[in-house]
Amino acid sequence: MKNLKSHIIVLLSIILFSCQSSVPGIAGTTPPSHKAWNELLKANVSADGKVNYKGFIKEKAKLESYVKSLSENAPDRKNWSKEEQLAYWINAYNAFTVKLIVDNYPVESIKDLGPKLKIPMIKDVWHYKFFSIGGQESSLDEIEHSILRKEFEEPRIHFAINCASVSCPPLLNEAFEAQTIDSQLDKVAKGFINDSTKNKITPNAIQISSIFSWFKGDFTKNGSLIDFLNKYSKVKIKLDAKVSHLDYDWNLNE
Repeated sequence: MKNLKSHIIVLLSIILFSCQSSVPGIAGTTPPSHKAWNELLKANVSADGKVNYKGFIKEKAKLESYVKSLSENAPDRKNWSKEEQLAYWINAYNAFTVKLIVDNYPVESIKDLGPKLKIPMIKDVWHYKFFSIGGQESSLDEIEHSILRKEFEEPRIHFAINCASVSCPPLLNEAFEAQTIDSQLDKVAKGFINDSTKNKITPNAIQISSIFSWFKGDFTKNGSLIDFLNKYSKVKIKLDAKVSHLDYDWNLNE
């Protein structure tokens, strides 16, 4: 019986470990400064989110230094605040996405990088493990789905992370910071939802981004999709409004 209990404890430990995020949290780290990333964004991203990748290429050493600081300072999940962790992961997603484009520029679409890089046996470029966090290889998919969506349950992150494409929510031209992250998330949510190039909203009918279809469950945990949109939309949408989704433009956001 004693041996059986021991086996059960070991088995449960294995199951618990396997269910945890594959991206590690490292004890004893401190949140890295996002100052360099903020300066890069200010210099190379317009107010409406157009990205000057050639400008980033000229400052590649600065970008490499910043992402190195991210790689070496994985969040200490016990001691970092939720806001510090959230700012870290959003900035990491965006900075590594910019690095991916910069390393392979010129390219017409991020979706072209899979065939261009001849990445074997992965679903798409977002599953490509081209950077490390805390010494472990990771991908953009892991940051978005295993961490941001799973650990934080914050629907506004969909307007904060940028996939280097025209139809994506614009890349904010400032770094996310723990002290201001809630207001920044509100800013990008309002900006994206009220952008007539991304969403066409009237009281009786809405044509909205495919993001609201792909991740509908994230937006409807506390009400309907229209309830969520009405938190930020300047136009009040009727609850029975007709809903359709716009095609997604994957061309590079430059």
